[in-house]
Amino acid sequence: MLKIGKLELKSNVVAAPLAGFSDLYWRIIVAEMGAGLVFSEMIASEGLKRAHKRTLKYLKNNDRARPFGVQLYGKNPESFVNAIDIISGHPFDLLDINMGCPVRKVVSRGEGSALMKDPERVRAIIKAVRAKYAGPLTVKFRSGWDENSINAVEIAKIAEGEGVDAVVVHGRTKTQIFTGHADWKIIAAVKNAVKIPVIGNGDVVDKISAEKMFAETGCDGIMIGRAAIANPWIFREIAGFPSPTVKERFALMNRHYSLVMEHEDNRFASNVIRKFTPKYLKGVRGHKELAGKMGPIKKSTELMKCLEEFEAFISKQ
Repeated sequence: MLKIGKLELKSNVVAAPLAGFSDLYWRIIVAEMGAGLVFSEMIASEGLKRAHKRTLKYLKNNDRARPFGVQLYGKNPESFVNAIDIISGHPFDLLDINMGCPVRKVVSRGEGSALMKDPERVRAIIKAVRAKYAGPLTVKFRSGWDENSINAVEIAKIAEGEGVDAVVVHGRTKTQIFTGHADWKIIAAVKNAVKIPVIGNGDVVDKISAEKMFAETGCDGIMIGRAAIANPWIFREIAGFPSPTVKERFALMNRHYSLVMEHEDNRFASNVIRKFTPKYLKGVRGHKELAGKMGPIKKSTELMKCLEEFEAFISKQ
């Protein structure tokens, strides 16, 4: 199994931090499906300093979703140091520094993947974080800013030199965002350049592609992001379990929503149901019509009733 610092994971396939998706309840679901590590949504180090209620909610977790990694982003070393003081009062098992987010509003501030253009700032941030935080530490980054500035190996060596315990490499550049294909050769090059564990990320969508990434890159672990939103079972499938039936999809989806409705208000629960239903039921005949029918509904209980009716309809087919 994969070991990051002193943290030993039960699986070397982990769930990525996903803005807008990886809340506590989704983390519980993927942990139950076999993810070896789960993450918070990406948290702004500056936002933590202001201690906004919404920002602090990203840190909410419990033992059903462990090991739990907190991912921070920013550009100022002192902001990361201050953020660590705040999150130290919350239960987490690993800290990750985001240097890979390609979103415009993030990179326009010199954060996320924009940091890859400034290796010395990368070094300063990691040095400051490592001086403050002694636990398992990872850094997530991309292959480079664009095809003319591929520097993942350089960033990985800096990270290793400053005491990072593992790196996560997404095989796309910032300018690719999530288009085109991930270049796994970059992941392999990083693996060959450093002695710390390397976790590969990009274009793993099933057991076959997971096995292929391990074989082609030699990586120590795999991080799965978008594919796990629509298919939380992917962690079980990679471990050798069969793909879920439609009935099993509904069962897990209903469990997910029941967790949310038990602990959150109607508005939050309704948003989760609307957001995840098209993902869970992608490919199921009639799911687009279902989404249209759910559109005007405001209450989470009524949304669930709509899903129950759809499930009953599907079961008769």
